[in-house]
Amino acid sequence: MALLPPAQTAELVEFACHLSDAAAAEILPLFRAGLTVENKGAKDYDPVTEADRAAEDAIRTLIARRFPDHGIFGEEYGRSEGSAPFVWVIDPIDGTRAFVCGLPVWSTLIGLLHEGRPVIGVMNQPFVGERFVAGPEQAYMETARGRTELAARGTDTLSAAIVSTTTSDLYTAPRQAAALSALRHKTRMIRYGTDAYAYALLAAGHIDIALDVAMAPYDIVALIPLIERAGGVVTTWDGEPADQGGDIVASASPALHAQVLEVLKGQS
Repeated sequence: MALLPPAQTAELVEFACHLSDAAAAEILPLFRAGLTVENKGAKDYDPVTEADRAAEDAIRTLIARRFPDHGIFGEEYGRSEGSAPFVWVIDPIDGTRAFVCGLPVWSTLIGLLHEGRPVIGVMNQPFVGERFVAGPEQAYMETARGRTELAARGTDTLSAAIVSTTTSDLYTAPRQAAALSALRHKTRMIRYGTDAYAYALLAAGHIDIALDVAMAPYDIVALIPLIERAGGVVTTWDGEPADQGGDIVASASPALHAQVLEVLKGQS
């Protein structure tokens, strides 16, 4: 994969942040506002709101205007092919279930693939005023207090690790349920209900292991640069690249990740 020139990288990072601001302008007026919720799931409850769709519309419009040759893959409107080696992978509201409950753990995820590799990632939570940003060589968090460099805390012992996942209800396959149970008993503690926030907090040095099942690419692509630039590791449960989604796990250090994969492997 060719390296991006620094000036181009800076432009793309700035634009990704601009996209997250445009999404926030559509989403925030509808948060905790009693909006209509539809269920797009065929079997399970999978909510979607006008905020999800309006935010993705805004993002797509800006990308088409600025970079008409770039591809787009979004949760609500699928794929738009482009001729350039860039594809924007977007989830306008990750954590829509939290969003409709009024819980401020939802976020907007904006990732950029270059020649198939995640190079830029933004996770924005505008209600609490936190934005996590990563380019090819840096990762930081922006708040009203300024900018802080992201650094995973490097925990290398499973028994000392803090784990987070969205909900145990999604661990329906026997291997999945056994893996979650094993990690719960081998680690210090586990917390639920964090959606994409868990992966950003791992990059910021607050937790050590984040995992989920059946993730789509738009659930994880934006988070990969954040975790890797902060010194963490993120793969599938089988140790493969995470950018295509699936059962995903991230760890705060390579040593810890190796131990986690051994636990997951033992449940297959």
